[in-house]
Amino acid sequence: MSKPKIAIVVGSTRAARFADVPTQWIAKIAKTHADIDVEIVDLRDWPLPFFDEVASSAWAPSQNEVAQRWQKKVAEFDGFIFTAAEYNHAPTGVLKNAIDYAANEWNKKPAGFVGYGSVGGARAVEQLRLIAIELQMAPVKSAVHIAWGDFLAVRQGEKKLEDIEHLNQAAAALVNDVAWWAKVLKAARAADAIAGEAQAA
Repeated sequence: MSKPKIAIVVGSTRAARFADVPTQWIAKIAKTHADIDVEIVDLRDWPLPFFDEVASSAWAPSQNEVAQRWQKKVAEFDGFIFTAAEYNHAPTGVLKNAIDYAANEWNKKPAGFVGYGSVGGARAVEQLRLIAIELQMAPVKSAVHIAWGDFLAVRQGEKKLEDIEHLNQAAAALVNDVAWWAKVLKAARAADAIAGEAQAA
């Protein structure tokens, strides 16, 4: 079986976003993990309109062409790490919208989070965990929370994320958890597919 493929989803599209910094940092760490392949997925490259389909794609095919391509892209992956900026105690609208534009493609795959903001994006991450459960994902316990002091130090150029040891430790734990669950769930989905084919024969 091929190695699990993990997407690092950039959860902000603002011109002045901080997201590129944690994205490149967590991607570098993840790419050292021998058991997974890693790809950065930037929502700037997926100009999804505000959700305007007749129903979730779990119940009716999406009509929007970008949405159809987005669903195929999500389906390529075996697990996800989302960067999560916190706006008003919640994740970004663009990330929630992108999540809503897929459905079954998220199922039975792990989700991990790199949060940042005044309390390390904890409230945004907590909401994303609940959303992930509704999508039958497996949100992992380990997470990265770039709290305000560290955020400002990096934003102002006083430090780099790789200089902050407790964040490096959290990142390693996060990647290990996502990799483990991705491997296990990839095998389980493959077994389900084989069983389904046998029943249909």
